[in-house]
Amino acid sequence: MTVMAKQPSPSTALRQLRVGELIRRTLSDVLNRSEIHDPDLNRMSISVGEVRLSNDLKVATVHIMPLGGKDIPAAIDALARNKYDLRKRVASALTLKYAPDLRFRADDTFAAMDETRRLFSNPTVQRDIAASDDEESDA
Repeated sequence: MTVMAKQPSPSTALRQLRVGELIRRTLSDVLNRSEIHDPDLNRMSISVGEVRLSNDLKVATVHIMPLGGKDIPAAIDALARNKYDLRKRVASALTLKYAPDLRFRADDTFAAMDETRRLFSNPTVQRDIAASDDEESDA
């Protein structure tokens, strides 16, 4: 028996996106201003790429990337160590009943973009794209 995950309604999905963007901006500002008193965290320049929320808005998965893509585990550990303070800052910016629990993950968007660039630079793929363009112009 397969269990299907319940899809959020369009209004819930829109709310998830709005709240996620607000959390992303808040965390970016807090990290940019070095408002958390942790020397290890303040030594790093961390980008917050995306925040994904659970359907009930109680868990926020924060996708981060340190500048240069180095020391990702150290950045995640530093953020996790300061999760309480970060959550408090996020709660002050939100008008929700509960502040979501923050979970930090590495942002793999840049790796996916590099892989896409690599695939598009492949001569076979470029030949296929050119052939497809020729077929469309003939039609």
